[in-house]
Parts: sequence; C-alpha cells; structure tokens
Amino acid sequence: MADGRPDEPDDLEQPPFFFSDPAGGDEDRPETYGEPIRVEVEGVLAESSDAEDVERAFVLLSTGERKLPIVIGPCEAASIAYALSGQLHDRPLTHDLMKTIMDRTGLDIDRVVIDDLWRGVYYGKLVLKDSTGEELEVDCRPSDAIAMAVRTDAPVYVAEGILDRGQS
Repeated sequence: MADGRPDEPDDLEQPPFFFSDPAGGDEDRPETYGEPIRVEVEGVLAESSDAEDVERAFVLLSTGERKLPIVIGPCEAASIAYALSGQLHDRPLTHDLMKTIMDRTGLDIDRVVIDDLWRGVYYGKLVLKDSTGEELEVDCRPSDAIAMAVRTDAPVYVAEGILDRGQS
C-alpha cells in the first residue's frame, strides 16, 4: 500500500477502488451476465485517420455466429497482433515478460474470463493454476488477459449476456 491505494480486493464481485462512485449507479446492472461461453480471438482491427496514427483499435472475439468487438489500446492491439502472427522481437514485450515469469515460477493460465460490463467497461480475469492445481483469479483488463491467452494457448470465455449485449 505504499502508493496509497488499497490492496486488490479478495471479492472480485465488488467494484474496484478506482471508480469514482463505487456505491451507486449500478441499479440496472445484472447480478450476473450468465454462463461463460468459449470464444476465439479472431484478430485485431484498427481505425485510423492516416497510416501512421491509430485512433482506435479493437480485438474481435467470436463464437462463430456471434462476434464481440472490444475497444483496446494501441499497445495492447500491437501485442495481441504480434502474438497472433507469431512475430518475435529482439527483446521481450511486457506480455512476453509476464509469460516468462509465469513459466519460471510454475504458474499456468488455465483460462481467461470476461464476465462483467459496468459503465461501458469490460472486466476480465486471468484464472491461474499453480503447480499444486490451486486456482487463483486475478482481475485485469480484457486486452491484457487476451494478450496473455494468445501467448499461452489458454482458452478465452465471455459471459453469455455480454456476448448478447455485443450484438445490439
């Protein structure tokens, strides 16, 4: 807590500390978005005003018939695109570094789950397993979770209700 922020909550069902109004504004938010459904990472799309300036990037998730575009940052878009294409760099990118740390400490990504949507923001979790098989959930941005999943061949799941909202 050296930076003045509270530790990550043990209860991932509670709003994160960085919301300005964590106690209110979620009256229409469902208790759950339903069961997770496995999706594939189809790719990364970018919109730009010219060839050098990416304005918005998306990662496209798909069940085949249903598609969910999620807006992501340009760095995460590049990281996901590099991993999908098999490109290697002279020095590790941040997600490559995280994979190396996990490999060397005996942690595996069991799955990625995107199971919440609040105020237009998607929330994800990395579900990790240690060498004893114990699971640990870590809250993260979906883009970071997906960047890790494509590097480790971990399955990605999205709650059914979130997939439904992505179709509207």
